Amino acid sequence: MGKTLSVERTDDGTVKAGVIDTPSGGWGDSGILVDCRYSSLNYKDALALSGNPGVMRLPQLVPGIDVVGHVIDDPTGSFQPGQLVTANGGGLGERRHGGYTDRVRVPREATVAVPEQISAHRAAAIGTAGYTASLCVRWLRHTGVIARCQDTGLPVAVTGATGGVGSVAVMLLKSLGATVTAVTSRPEEFSDYLHRLGAATVIDAAELSQPGKPLQKARFSGAVDCVGSHTLANLLAQTTEEGTVAACGLAQGADLPATVMPFILRGVILRGINSVTQDLRSRNKSWALMAEHLDGELLDELTEDVDLDHVADAGAGLLAGRRHGRTVVATG
Repeated sequence: MGKTLSVERTDDGTVKAGVIDTPSGGWGDSGILVDCRYSSLNYKDALALSGNPGVMRLPQLVPGIDVVGHVIDDPTGSFQPGQLVTANGGGLGERRHGGYTDRVRVPREATVAVPEQISAHRAAAIGTAGYTASLCVRWLRHTGVIARCQDTGLPVAVTGATGGVGSVAVMLLKSLGATVTAVTSRPEEFSDYLHRLGAATVIDAAELSQPGKPLQKARFSGAVDCVGSHTLANLLAQTTEEGTVAACGLAQGADLPATVMPFILRGVILRGINSVTQDLRSRNKSWALMAEHLDGELLDELTEDVDLDHVADAGAGLLAGRRHGRTVVATG
């Protein structure tokens, strides 16, 4: 019998997490039944492991917003038994059971075939974080940011660059020919790491995290922002004409203390990225981009493996800011 990491929250708010036996039919009552081999650890998973009610929508939940494994049964007829698939988002690990188990049903609308160039382990290392990074980078390329970066020499900024989204974004942008400025709150500690991923320069997050003028000297061709708040406002104020900022996170805050000046005077585009609700066409394009441009060996270097017995500790470390890169959770 397989194993599952379950989190329970009682009426008095007590949270209990532990490894239990997987039900014979797996978790979930609808969708594609998958023999789950791997999941990953994302910030949202760490919140679920702590019992955060904003993420954990069920009194008993199997966390894991990513599922990577082989199809056992597909009532939709979209996949063949044994086919390697991945599901990202779609309510997994929030309002339906996720990937911290060896057998689970996943929604068709969040499930795609893993490209042949990507192994199951690397698909989990990519996970929602890498998939989100790919969505951001695709939008920057679509709006001409990468070409403008090459023409003007103004770099593309990536905030939260040591995190899962940021790390993959740096790698993809470098592979596509962009000059990257990585932004981190710990530049002395992580400068070598970020240069290894492909960043040309590394700057302290403090340069962008305080209130600034509504329009500033053009410094970037565009950006991938995982932070929000004053950081996002300053990125918009420092983006050149017709540049694009793809925003996908709110680590600093959900507020946006900005003005319309960057949008009116420079034509800057602010593009919000929600990886959870993307359609299948967009999901497949994002995975295809990673299959072509993501350095698998470099991805391996920034990935750590944990098992179900140790993922809760890893989640606590992530919430405390002690982890970087990607973490794969072995489940099968």
